[in-house]
Amino acid sequence: MALLVRNISLGLSEPEEMLRQRIARTLGIDEQSVRSYGIVRRSIDARKHDDIQRIYHVQVAVDGDEKRLLRHGRAGQISLISDEVAPTIEPGQQRLRNRPVIIGLGPAGLFAALLLAENGYAPIVLERGQDVPQRHKALHLYYTQGQFDPENNLLFGIGGAGAYSDGKLYSRTHDSLNSWVLQQFVRFGADGDILINAKPHIGSDKFPGICRRMVGHIIASGGEVRYGAKVTDLEMAETDGPDRQIKAVILEGDQRIETETVLLAIGHSARDTYRMLRQRGVAMAAKPFQMGVRIEHPQELINRNQYGAGAAEILPTADYFLVAKRAAGVSDRCGEDLFSFCMCPGGTVLPSNESPGEICTNGASTSRRNSRWANSGLVVTIMPQAFDHDPLSGVEYQRRWERRAYELSGSYRVPGQRAVDFMTGRISDGVVETSFPLGTSAVDLRQMLPGEIIKALTQGLPMLDRMIRGYLEQGVLTAPETRASSPVRIMRDTESRQSPAIIGLYPVGEGAGYAGGIISSATDALKSAQELIRRFAPAG
Repeated sequence: MALLVRNISLGLSEPEEMLRQRIARTLGIDEQSVRSYGIVRRSIDARKHDDIQRIYHVQVAVDGDEKRLLRHGRAGQISLISDEVAPTIEPGQQRLRNRPVIIGLGPAGLFAALLLAENGYAPIVLERGQDVPQRHKALHLYYTQGQFDPENNLLFGIGGAGAYSDGKLYSRTHDSLNSWVLQQFVRFGADGDILINAKPHIGSDKFPGICRRMVGHIIASGGEVRYGAKVTDLEMAETDGPDRQIKAVILEGDQRIETETVLLAIGHSARDTYRMLRQRGVAMAAKPFQMGVRIEHPQELINRNQYGAGAAEILPTADYFLVAKRAAGVSDRCGEDLFSFCMCPGGTVLPSNESPGEICTNGASTSRRNSRWANSGLVVTIMPQAFDHDPLSGVEYQRRWERRAYELSGSYRVPGQRAVDFMTGRISDGVVETSFPLGTSAVDLRQMLPGEIIKALTQGLPMLDRMIRGYLEQGVLTAPETRASSPVRIMRDTESRQSPAIIGLYPVGEGAGYAGGIISSATDALKSAQELIRRFAPAG
């Protein structure tokens, strides 16, 4: 019999070999009855600095009476093992005339292509950016010489924004496909620990290589991947009814690819593609999105506050999640709370603009998380009322502040200000030290942020300082953080997962407004690929 036993705890000085003993005690049996066990999830409970615990969920093969064993432990601590969920493959009867096309090679595009290729659908993947070596070269030129490439950067290219942003695999969704996605990352080279860590993380140094191995497998399985393939138009045909049917994809240079199925995995920053889609009558709407600043601290400060002085040296690099309740006040223009987002322990603040003359920030960590800096977004939720309800006005709202940041900086150096100086509206003296690779320009961030965010930061930073002592005094702000989520939702039918009135167009992932990170983007795209498979047999 196999059981899942949750919340088995060990102290820091207790070896992992003691798990068998703790499992037996929890189940009320002797150790010999625990035939085998495996760690399913691992986390740290550091709420009490003088009694830090390692917490385990374990899968146990055990001898004993099922009903009696399930009655042991705390409520919900012990349960039967459920079967692992993999994508359902039930090919339809209608045969495709042409190969399906996937636009975008971020997490959504990668996983849709993986599923389709392995099941004989031979997808064509179109990525406007480049492969790993070319991306590395473009980023080096940007960081060292300020030569920005609008088609090959931290956003566009193999793996999309996720390849260089951090490789964090934690998801607040509880989708049944999440574990399958993690298993595929391990299959293509990720450390097996991501299957058991409570907050799995690959690292921006390893993620591009994993993406490249996935692409190699997709190609070996019959798929095709084209880099530097920028989609400029969709061709549609009228039908006998009110709907239109996807007919072809048009690339820059007027190359035409005939297809009746397109998975739209464009990411949240393909702004020119959003405009093209709207011109073609693709239904979309403005949606709330997150915006704010990045805040950076010495990692040692975060470790000490989260673990205490005694344990900080022997535990993993510490992270945090903080919320300043109602810091922004009551408004129909933004949410009430200021909160941390995409916290990167031992990380780096990076540029995430896709157009020249703009600045926006993001965070990243390598697999070792060994930078001396910790950074996190501090954001509020911006409502459509802050701009208007035009579907693309949120994009223009983001761009307004990104351009303002570039104007104030006078270059691609990131606008920066010590948090204590922000509170008084004073430009920071001397060099404002950050991890940003292009350097920092000392400015008053109040000149380049919306009033709602200024209010939230002014009210919220002292509140967060009470949670982590030194948070305000040692914090450095860089801005703006505008790409935390998409300001656009490309509408789709709940059952068919297709764009309304456009047969064969499947919007997926973060860029379509249905996901928020690597894992949720992957699972969202897998479901649309499953629906395509359910409707069609592969092209003959």
